[in-house]
Amino acid sequence: MRIIAGRYKSRRLAAGPPDKTRPTSDKLRETVFNILGNRVIESVFLDAYAGAGAIGIEAISRGARSVCFVDRATRACAAIRTNLETLNVEEDCRVLRMECSDALSLCVRERIGFDIVYLDPPYDREDLYRRDLARLSTNALLNEGSIVVTEHLRSVAMPVNIPGLAHLRTHRQGDSALTFYNLEGE
Repeated sequence: MRIIAGRYKSRRLAAGPPDKTRPTSDKLRETVFNILGNRVIESVFLDAYAGAGAIGIEAISRGARSVCFVDRATRACAAIRTNLETLNVEEDCRVLRMECSDALSLCVRERIGFDIVYLDPPYDREDLYRRDLARLSTNALLNEGSIVVTEHLRSVAMPVNIPGLAHLRTHRQGDSALTFYNLEGE
């Protein structure tokens, strides 16, 4: 796994994803960041279900102000920390080893709002997409102008009617798809 663009372009991640973790392909990561464009610069970024942290580290490389990595697996969080240490980018990064729902609750309590949220739970857990999108739609976690991206199986239709969130678009690539949302009314 390598970093596609930005300050750390072409650097390889030291630690790969742990077993049973499906990494986001380089091509799909490139697509995500091409679509997000300059909105990544100076953003507060959440990489939920982070695996080895490739999405969040790509955000750092492309100018994100801070990144919060969330994964419940001890080995995944160890891989994230190793990758951050290798690149010497631990400042303004936070690794939370916990369930995503617990991390979202913690961020609400700490009054942390995100500009970009990347949700990539296990593809077979549609319940996690729905639960996390519903929680994000309460607006307590999203800053003005924020965007939520879900990575999912191409064959899975993400909900388009989520109170508080507006469906922007779905981009299909290979067996995967990316669905984008923002706050309703923006």
